[in-house]
Amino acid sequence: MDAENTPSPSVQSPSGLASPVLMLGATSLIGGFMLARLNALGIAPISLSRRPPTDDVCWVDGDLADPDLAEELPPIATVLSLSPLWLLPAALPALKARGMTRLVAFSSTSRFTKLDSAEPSERAVARSLAESEAKVEAFCVEHGVAWTILRPTLIYVEGRDANVSRLAGLIRRFKALPLSGRGEGLRQPVHADDLAAGAIAAALAPAARNKAYDLVGGETLTYRTMAERIYEGLGRRPMILPLPPWLFRLLLTLAKPFYPGATATMADRMAQNLTFDDAPARRDFAWAPRDFRPRF
Repeated sequence: MDAENTPSPSVQSPSGLASPVLMLGATSLIGGFMLARLNALGIAPISLSRRPPTDDVCWVDGDLADPDLAEELPPIATVLSLSPLWLLPAALPALKARGMTRLVAFSSTSRFTKLDSAEPSERAVARSLAESEAKVEAFCVEHGVAWTILRPTLIYVEGRDANVSRLAGLIRRFKALPLSGRGEGLRQPVHADDLAAGAIAAALAPAARNKAYDLVGGETLTYRTMAERIYEGLGRRPMILPLPPWLFRLLLTLAKPFYPGATATMADRMAQNLTFDDAPARRDFAWAPRDFRPRF
C-alpha cells in the first residue's frame, strides 16, 4: 500500500468512539436508526453500500465481496457491521488494512434456534452464522482487533420487518389470525432502534470487548400475546383462531403461493420457547430495550 493510502491514526470522537467510523449495511432494518444515533453523537459515519442509504450520508460505492475493497475504502477505526454476518469474514483483511481496531458485528440467535430445524435451508443458515462467528473471532484475535458479536432475537420495525409487520399485514388483510395450537411458545421481540443503541453502547464499553451477547426485547411473552399486542398496535380487537397443528400445517402449505417463506416448521415453532438471557449485556453496556408495544 502506498503512502497516500496508508491509514491515518484514529482519533476519539466527542462520544468516545474511535473515528473514522465505517457502517456496513446502512440500508438494513437497523441502519437508519444507527445513522440517526451516530449523528446525534456528532459522528458522521462512512457507509459502504451499493446504493446511497440517504441523500445526506457519506458513503462509498462498494461491496464486501469486492477483492479490491481495501483500495476503495478511506481510513477507518471503528466498524459497525449490520450486514449478514457470513459476508464479513472475507472483508476483514481489507478492513484491517484500512485501520480497523474495533469491530461490532450483528449475528443472530438463529444460530441456535435453527440448528436442528427440519428445513435444510434453516440449518444451513445456523451453520453459516456459527462458522462466520468463529472466523470473525479468530481473525480479530490474530490481528489485535477488539471484537463484539451481537445476536438479536426477533427484530421488528413497524411496517418494515418480515416477522411482526408480516403478521400485521395478514391481520389487516384477513382480520382473523390462525395459530398452531394455543401459541404458547415464548418470544422476545426486539426493536431495531434499541439494537442500534446497544451496538453503539457496546462499541464504547471496555467490558464488551472480545465477547458475544444475546440481545432480547424488554419482555418475554407468548406467541399469542405477541399477536394480541400487534392487534392492539393496529387499533383492532383480537380475532385469534387456535387450530390443531396438523390443520395449521395444511393451511401453510396451501398459502405458500401467497405467503413466501411459509414452511411447516413455522407451525412447530409456535409451540417452542425461543428465549435467551440478556443479563451479560445489561451488565456490560447497560442494555435496556423497550417492552413490546408496536404502533402501526
